[in-house]
Amino acid sequence: MQKHQPIAARGALAERGEPFTVITETAPIAAATHGGRAKCLQRLIRLGLPVPRTVALSFDAVHEIAAGHYVDFAPLIAAFGEAPLLSVRASSADPDWGGPGAILNIGMSGEMRDRLAGEIGEAAANALYLRFIHAYAVHVARLDAELFDIPEQPDQGAIERALVVYEEETDEPFPQSVEVQLGEVLRSMARAWEGPTARLLRQARGAPPDAGLGLVVQEMALGLGPPESGAGVIQFVNSATGEPQITGRYLSQAQGREALLPGAKGAIYLTRDPRGPSLEELCPKCFAELVEYGRICRERLREEMQIEFTLSAGRLHVLDAVRVARSSRAAVRIAVDLAEDGIISRADALLRIPPRALTDLLHPQVDPRGKRDVLARGVAASPGAAVGRLVFSSTAAQAAAARDEKAILVRRETTPEDVRGMHAAAGVLTERGGMTSHAAVIARGLGVPCVVGADIEIDQRERLIRCADGRVLREGEVITLDGTAGEVLAGAAPLLEPALDGAFRKLMDWAEAASDIDIRANADTPADAERARNFGARGIGLCRTEHMFFEEDRLGVMREMIFAETPEDRAAVLEMLLPMQREDFLKLFRIMEGLPVCIRLFDPPLHEFLPHDREGLRELAESLDMPIAEVTRRVEALSEFNPMLGMRGVRLGITVPEIYDMQARAIFEATVEAKAEGAHVVPEIMIPLVSARREVELVKTRIDAVAAAVRNERGQDFTYRLGVMVETPRAALRADEIAHHAAFLSFGTNDLTQMTYGLSRDDAGRFMSAYVKLGVFPEDPFHVLDTEGVGELLSIGAARGRAARPDLTLAICGEHGGNPESIAFCRDAGYDYVSCSPYRVPVARLAAAHLALRDPRRGPGAGAAG
Repeated sequence: MQKHQPIAARGALAERGEPFTVITETAPIAAATHGGRAKCLQRLIRLGLPVPRTVALSFDAVHEIAAGHYVDFAPLIAAFGEAPLLSVRASSADPDWGGPGAILNIGMSGEMRDRLAGEIGEAAANALYLRFIHAYAVHVARLDAELFDIPEQPDQGAIERALVVYEEETDEPFPQSVEVQLGEVLRSMARAWEGPTARLLRQARGAPPDAGLGLVVQEMALGLGPPESGAGVIQFVNSATGEPQITGRYLSQAQGREALLPGAKGAIYLTRDPRGPSLEELCPKCFAELVEYGRICRERLREEMQIEFTLSAGRLHVLDAVRVARSSRAAVRIAVDLAEDGIISRADALLRIPPRALTDLLHPQVDPRGKRDVLARGVAASPGAAVGRLVFSSTAAQAAAARDEKAILVRRETTPEDVRGMHAAAGVLTERGGMTSHAAVIARGLGVPCVVGADIEIDQRERLIRCADGRVLREGEVITLDGTAGEVLAGAAPLLEPALDGAFRKLMDWAEAASDIDIRANADTPADAERARNFGARGIGLCRTEHMFFEEDRLGVMREMIFAETPEDRAAVLEMLLPMQREDFLKLFRIMEGLPVCIRLFDPPLHEFLPHDREGLRELAESLDMPIAEVTRRVEALSEFNPMLGMRGVRLGITVPEIYDMQARAIFEATVEAKAEGAHVVPEIMIPLVSARREVELVKTRIDAVAAAVRNERGQDFTYRLGVMVETPRAALRADEIAHHAAFLSFGTNDLTQMTYGLSRDDAGRFMSAYVKLGVFPEDPFHVLDTEGVGELLSIGAARGRAARPDLTLAICGEHGGNPESIAFCRDAGYDYVSCSPYRVPVARLAAAHLALRDPRRGPGAGAAG
């Protein structure tokens, strides 16, 4: 440890003037210069709360102290009178950035111990001195805590032993001067803040690299001595739920936050409780004062606060008040309650909730109070948590669901054939993949927790997983999948259930009133549509019809159609699918009750519906009554070198038009039936993977013909809107030509990003993290919209499309649609809506409200929540 030196004014501090400010009602204190704690203490003083005398050090002063510029602390100490006892606490601009821990009882010395012994008793005085020796040695001199023994009943002998250990370890006696002690404490805390470890930790919490630290020096309220003396913490809401509830603890003969330490002996409740004594009974006057101070803080500071207090011989002191730590669920309840009570506006309530925080309310979550035995880590691809037994095939997942058992589906990577298993599974874990891999996209749409790209090795043959730490998990073993944190946990961790309560729904109603861009949902099934409605989606922006064909009773018919020899045969087989598709669409129309439903026509290559293993080929040959060799030949003939750029989307619709004919008929017949039931339905039909105007013309001609036929057959008129899914750069660049034949353009940013970058989203995870770390890309472009490259195509497409057709509806419907950053871009570019998976709809709605409230310039909805 550095030898104690005379401390005199030096350097920049002397030039800047007084670096210390006594906190009074009118003192020049600001969070930007002195930190949030200093500013909060000033507010408490203004509210008349009994705050001990406090002095604040500015960010600049602390920085100079850390840089080695010594300061004359005598004026600071003089502000507290003769021979004070002091505490020092950190005061960063944002409390979430943390800071060095508090150090109490600065000024304790042998002389001070003797003086206090006559005032508060030998035992209390000994405890204060020994506590300070220990805290100073560990946090300032950086000695090992195990060198010091602190008995439950400290005596003079324990103090002398501690002083000897300190001198042996530091080669100097324990400092007895309050000026030296305070100077070393301030210097230690300042240097700790500016050290590399602390810098990295606070940057991980969102702090800028040069974030400043203030320090507050406060007169000690001892908490030890004559009855009733002690310390405690009180708050007035439940941190987990946000419900009104007085919680906290009080501990006699204690200081700081000791009452909250695990196993604190003698800590008592605050309110009357049948389980034990309470502060309300022990000191009813002090308890009543605390309740009143809590009410004042809530109403005047417009926030739920946690108050740290000390009793000294029955006199109450408020040492600090901080914003109550809260879960996302509690944050929503607190904000809504404050608005309902007229303390804050509805707009303020909306702005207090980060949009992504809503994710925690929509899915089960691992209880943060439980233990976490982490087996593996990967990409947090779909939020939520699930407990289940390991299974290694979609068939096994479906079988488990049939037995009403929870299963975690484990695959190297998923394919469209796994969709049914993913529907049945409680969670999905893959060895490969990134944020926009097949597993991630489908899982988010289903609301199933998912971790991809995990550091595991899957042995499909032996049906086991090898973890990085050597542990082996076999089929049937129970694990917990945390899709929010991207972790795999051993055993069954305790879970917290979703919280879609009244506060959540009120917040969503206020968000709807404030927003000026619509939020739709990607919904492929009636269950998805129900979920979307429950979450307040303003329609379906993308219904991927191909997912309907993977159902058990349809897959065989689909395969029979693929193997049909002639257009007539294909049409005949598709007649079997027609009533199924019609019923699918009718259910969606009923659920959405007149809200728009945008149905994308068949998109994937046909080979995705065919088996590729020998057992599957044999079963297909049996069902088609064909030789397995012929089936194998036909399957191989349908395979492509790059299927995602091959025979799919509109190309398939033009070369095998019977598929789109059947789907269009199903849509129109469902429209007629829904209208007969009283619903106002105007279906939107979207053509996928367009790159040329002529493609739209060819498909539009056939769809118009089907519509005319249905009108004639049913004797009913109806309208529909035909649009294009813009997924190729050429479609964006030629949007003016395409718009002449389309009522809307919906940009599919998943494929558009792939084609703009020439990069497969399923393979990008292998190197994307390295690219981001090296600064090649600022973020994974499949996770966060690339507003420069892909965004320029979106802007060009929007401008050219609207120039050709001013009433053109513009939207995006890729995975980016649920990101607040993407919504901001689309809003600025004049888009009408974004569409995202149902579970991301609340996040998107709140993000849209934030944008409208902060920049109310688009429409009458902006500001309506205020």
